[in-house]
Amino acid sequence: RSLVVVHFWAPWAPQCAQMNEVMAALAKEHMQVTFVKLEAEAVPEVSEKYGISSVPTFLFFKNSQQVDRLDGAHAPELSKKVQRHAASSSAPAGFKDSAKEDLNVRLKKLINAAPCMLFMKGSPKEPRCGFSKQMVEILNKHGVSFSSFDIFSDEEVRQGLKTYSNWPTYPQLYVAGELIGGLDIVKELEASGELAAVCPKAQKLEDRLKNLINKAPVMLFMKGSKQMARCGFSRQIIEIINSTGVDYETFDILEDEEVRQGLKTYSNWPTYPQLYVKGELVGGLDIVKELKESGELLPILKGEN
Repeated sequence: RSLVVVHFWAPWAPQCAQMNEVMAALAKEHMQVTFVKLEAEAVPEVSEKYGISSVPTFLFFKNSQQVDRLDGAHAPELSKKVQRHAASSSAPAGFKDSAKEDLNVRLKKLINAAPCMLFMKGSPKEPRCGFSKQMVEILNKHGVSFSSFDIFSDEEVRQGLKTYSNWPTYPQLYVAGELIGGLDIVKELEASGELAAVCPKAQKLEDRLKNLINKAPVMLFMKGSKQMARCGFSRQIIEIINSTGVDYETFDILEDEEVRQGLKTYSNWPTYPQLYVKGELVGGLDIVKELKESGELLPILKGEN
């Protein structure tokens, strides 16, 4: 039941060297976990078998079975996955039932993360199978507003959703939390003219940005989330806002390229994080630091200034 983490890496990629350092630190923290480095290009058959198309990629194994996967140099996510799987390796007998229940809760949240959710291989900009590519093309052609989840990024979701939805293949399209189906079903809906009635139309980007900015009185557009910032600037601004005790919502710009690029133009502010209060741009980290030092931050966040 012990956990094995395999890092597919390449000596020419600087991000791999960084992640090797992260792995070394995790190895000291989790003595019961086995960490292995494999040079991806030196073992092409193995890399092909496990669908390694970029480095760094991490595969997680238990009892010789792959249980999870992480593509890219995401140190916090790697740490989180190692911690979760290492804990479950020595879990008590009742763990499987609670783990299944936790997974179902997570799947339900993912399915309802947007009015229209597509679970696919890859991303809309870079589909990693022909069926997913066709699905994205159909949705885009009809101006459907949808969010997506790359099932290659999480083996637990990839396997669990098949059981949860009783649908064995990908892509899978959900509207308002209900399964519509796969590519064949969507093609039938397109042919019958029903697709437009089933799927929500895409908003104009400007309208969408306005809605997002005004989603909460205090909105922070950042890299990552409150729970896991994915850059130092985002982490610093969260620490500052948390110290005020003011409630706020966040939006992860790494999850939506359209918002990430569009908001820079809309707000005429080229970097992230960006903080908004009552729909008005306050600024980035430097501005927030200055406001904190001058004592103006709390009144501004409360909408008093």
